[in-house]
Amino acid sequence: MEEKPVILFDGICHLCAASVQFIIKRDPHQRFRFARLQSAVAQQLLARYGAADSNLDSVILIHKGKLHRKSRAALHTALLLNRAWPLMGLFLLVPRFIADPVYDYIGRNRYRWFGRMESCWLPESDQRWRFLDREEG
Repeated sequence: MEEKPVILFDGICHLCAASVQFIIKRDPHQRFRFARLQSAVAQQLLARYGAADSNLDSVILIHKGKLHRKSRAALHTALLLNRAWPLMGLFLLVPRFIADPVYDYIGRNRYRWFGRMESCWLPESDQRWRFLDREEG
């Protein structure tokens, strides 16, 4: 699991679930693994990286022994996708003090703009095996 990039996401956020589906479609080598931030698996991973908290305000990417949050998580994820998406990595040149407030603005408004689910989302498809917390249902 440590070699595969792992994305931790807010499982009740429509935008977050759509983002995971977007990544799955652009990950032909099926490298990415996923877990909902609300899950015990995600909390264990966060604790392992010294980042345990109950705050669900950021997508998190864990890859090659590093934990990335907010804009850096999204941009490092783009680097690992196919086609032209790695070009988004150029935005890593934008300083965090500029990029993260933009990310935070979207994060603060995501439920209002995109809605929120009654329960945590998991795919019903053949991709469910990629979810580390699939047994938590």
